[in-house]
Amino acid sequence: MIFPFLMRQEKSAGAVIYCMSNEPLFLFLKNTLKTTYWEFPKGKIEINEPVESTVKREIKEETNLDKIEIVPGFKHTLQWFFKFQGDLVKKEAVYLLAKIKLAEKEKVKISKEHQDFKWLTLEQAMQVTKIKANKEMLLKAFDFIEEHEKQKTLA
Repeated sequence: MIFPFLMRQEKSAGAVIYCMSNEPLFLFLKNTLKTTYWEFPKGKIEINEPVESTVKREIKEETNLDKIEIVPGFKHTLQWFFKFQGDLVKKEAVYLLAKIKLAEKEKVKISKEHQDFKWLTLEQAMQVTKIKANKEMLLKAFDFIEEHEKQKTLA
């Protein structure tokens, strides 16, 4: 029997990054190690580092984008388990929603962790996203964006 308090745990934070064109465009990064895996920027939370600080740091490190707006009210947590060096690890990743201006999307420069990037519509993103939990998060983000953008136009 595995006792949860004895299990190794890792916590990460990341972001669903988007910009508005006629519709939201989402930034996906192609992982260098998992060559068929397209993902959102994320990384380990440093000791005593707030989630929002981790998100901004990871976005800067992985995409070179620094003019981002963290959209208040969106937070999505994913949890999963994996084996590392024979140990079972519980992983938790908290995702926020980050918006950039349309002109900023041309400034993406990926880190060595990734081999490519794409700006995708929701329909395109759903085709490249392999993990069910990421698809669900993307749909949740899309619905949130639609409501957020509608509220902005009403204000």
